[in-house]
Amino acid sequence: MSISKDDKVMLTVDDIPTKWYNIAADLPEPVPSPLNPRTNQPVEPQELEAIFPKAAIAQELSVERYIDIPEEVRDAYLMLGRPTPLQRAKRLEKFLNTPAKIYFKREDLSPAGSHKVNSAIPQAYFNMKEGVENITTETGAGQWGTALALACAHFDLTCKVFMVRVSYDQKPLRRLIMETYGSKVYASPSKETAFGRQFLEKNPDSSGSLGIAISEAIETCVNQPNTKYSLGSVANHVMLHQTVIGQEVMQQLEQIDVVPDYMIACVGGGSNFAGFCFPMMGKKIQGKVDTEFIAAEPRSVPSLTGGEYRYDFGDTAGMTPLFKMYTMGHDFMPSPIHAGGLRYHGMAPTVSLATKLKYVTPMAYDQMDTFASAITFAKTEGIIPAPESSHAIKAAIDKALEAKKANEEKVIVFNLSGHGLLDMAGYGRYLNGELGERNGA
Repeated sequence: MSISKDDKVMLTVDDIPTKWYNIAADLPEPVPSPLNPRTNQPVEPQELEAIFPKAAIAQELSVERYIDIPEEVRDAYLMLGRPTPLQRAKRLEKFLNTPAKIYFKREDLSPAGSHKVNSAIPQAYFNMKEGVENITTETGAGQWGTALALACAHFDLTCKVFMVRVSYDQKPLRRLIMETYGSKVYASPSKETAFGRQFLEKNPDSSGSLGIAISEAIETCVNQPNTKYSLGSVANHVMLHQTVIGQEVMQQLEQIDVVPDYMIACVGGGSNFAGFCFPMMGKKIQGKVDTEFIAAEPRSVPSLTGGEYRYDFGDTAGMTPLFKMYTMGHDFMPSPIHAGGLRYHGMAPTVSLATKLKYVTPMAYDQMDTFASAITFAKTEGIIPAPESSHAIKAAIDKALEAKKANEEKVIVFNLSGHGLLDMAGYGRYLNGELGERNGA
């Protein structure tokens, strides 16, 4: 195969976005406000100040189309690998014998191993600027915890991470990375919080959930002086931060004069999907492109394809405001799948509204099929993807095979949200025939 200009599309340092994009400015309906569960009235900004810095709250409630990225954040983005390449999957195309062109965005190249650092850096920065000294958070597969641990080390903050028990057990190297950056990591449910102890009394063998870990992180936040809570998905300010991905992708596609037929990303809480798709989705809302946006989720946690669109808590204990979202219910206990970052009961309100308005096509995939797609990608492109990202790869392969059957030259672009080099226990179980659809432990 000869080298062509679209094999790897690079940007310069000057191309790192200077603003975050806010899709709330372009959606034809307003994003429903979070509600105070005691009054059922929209949450006032000051009610959120116990857990978030003021800058994050302002971004959360903003309807401005663009929000400036501070220079110190752009400097950190540069240090951590931005801008990232857009790469063509030629060997995968050849293996599939498809006329489709397949491209993927390399969010696996950051020191933290995933896209999560795009929001961890600004969240840590805003807390530091407001004099906060301590951060608490939750993490599923460990990608968010790793990113925030790195960001807190960068801005000299302490960090406590409540890691979902099943991932804590499956992925000890992620815990060690977080601890290397200086963070404390607890398996959730834990004995560190009143809610964790109460939950363990009733469910001593619980594999945990992101909802439980969120409850523990928030409880710790409100009981520890000079401490704020940080989260890696769901909230609109997190979606905003991640749009550096999609803005870069748009620049890269313009360089090679390509408009995608499909843009695909996995979804758990929604951050990498929103970051990758929202900038181009804004163009679709404005009638400038006709791209289809596919959200690939696990069949065992099908919030978009099997959940209800309603108000629900973001955590298990009911400590958060109520969010209008597609949800399986805040007390839903997911099976211990290896794609731990997708084991969340709900979906970001912005992603949920975009889905309700038919700008998003949600698809659910079996764990076994996503691992098979991951192996195909590893063998053809040489990259071992995160189990979460493998859902996007599965969707991309399906679309490429549809193009083959119809003999159509479709353009497929997906987000490789992270690498899987710390997820090899799951790969080992799959390769040894020990993994089932709902058997992730």
